[in-house]
Amino acid sequence: MKERTVKIISWILFWGYICVLVYFMFFAEIWGRTSICEEYSYNLIPFKEIIRFIKYRKQLGTVAVLTNIGGNIVGFMPFGFILPILSPKTRGIFRILILTFDLSLCIEMIQLVSKVGCCDVDDMILNTLGGVLGYIAFYIFNAVRRSFFGKRFKVRR
Repeated sequence: MKERTVKIISWILFWGYICVLVYFMFFAEIWGRTSICEEYSYNLIPFKEIIRFIKYRKQLGTVAVLTNIGGNIVGFMPFGFILPILSPKTRGIFRILILTFDLSLCIEMIQLVSKVGCCDVDDMILNTLGGVLGYIAFYIFNAVRRSFFGKRFKVRR
């Protein structure tokens, strides 16, 4: 029963996360997502924007740097954490890396085509890193859980 409850809660959290992610990627006014640009905005040079944000951190401000770099990482950590709970087939750091990269690529391509936001290879790098860090957190959490409760949840009667 507990495993089923964990799965149901995980599905609810996963779809809630996806809804929040879609909102912030395409509709959040605070990130300027409501205005559609007339020109395509993209960066295909790896680490260009990351280096720019670090180099000009004093002019841009700490909040802008943390929001851009940290937000892209933290924003994808739930994906790497929740997905292995939902499907044991997604367990493995390489699988999470590929799945997170694929999700990030889809988001960036939609941003490019819809001209909402900026299609940025650096975002894909940071998002993928976030998914991998989320998986590492899942792996550690799962190892600790197993050391306390064993392989499966025990149902008390």
